[in-house]
Amino acid sequence: MNSDAGAAVARLVEIMARLRAEGGCPWDREQEMDRVVNGGPWSALCEELGDLLFQIVFHAQLASEQGQFEMANVARAIAEKIENRHPHVFGEAKVGSTSEVLANWARLKAEEKRRRTGREGSVLDGVPAAAPALLRAERLTEKASQVGFDWPSLAGVRAKLDEELAELDRAIASGERASIEHELGDVLFSLANLARFLHTPGEDALREANGRFVRRFHRVEAALRAEGISPAKASLERMEREWEAAKREEAERTSKPNPA
Repeated sequence: MNSDAGAAVARLVEIMARLRAEGGCPWDREQEMDRVVNGGPWSALCEELGDLLFQIVFHAQLASEQGQFEMANVARAIAEKIENRHPHVFGEAKVGSTSEVLANWARLKAEEKRRRTGREGSVLDGVPAAAPALLRAERLTEKASQVGFDWPSLAGVRAKLDEELAELDRAIASGERASIEHELGDVLFSLANLARFLHTPGEDALREANGRFVRRFHRVEAALRAEGISPAKASLERMEREWEAAKREEAERTSKPNPA
């Protein structure tokens, strides 16, 4: 990496440090590593970030060979964008909450797009259509919330889920497949929105639930096979007993204090 690129990346690191420091950006200071990373080895995260950085440097080199831009341009462009979208840190603007930070971000982003393209675009722009549906639902509601289109409280989000479940029940009773799919989609969307309000990413919560199901079902299979019973021939009642036993064992393990 040449000296220009090194200086530009160093500037970007300094910007991030300032955003996270005392008196920095409220939104940036609230961010933490999610539960997937917490408790795991930091070396793995370091390696993955290195792989990602290599791809950025790789593509910047390809662009440089075509005379388009260099790594320094990439780092300077994002540094300038971040500074421009944080006038409450790098300018004179004042904010009182994270919601104000997000509202300013959405407004400044729209202004930038209008200057570039002549049109403001949608607040929802930037949410990849190819993203996993659960993650995309959460990001769409997050984007809309940045301009105030949001529930005022958790109670409203929870009540909306009950409303959607009732509509799903009516669709199931009707037996109409299109209606069932429609209402099931609304239930899942409401759950994704609830996850956002609870600051518990739906993708993470579902991933953990998948893991619990796999562990417990493996325990059921192992218990049955230990007695010479094929899982395919076991009764539902027998499998449910083993399932409950697996849940109890799991609860006991998690409730025990870690050894010193």
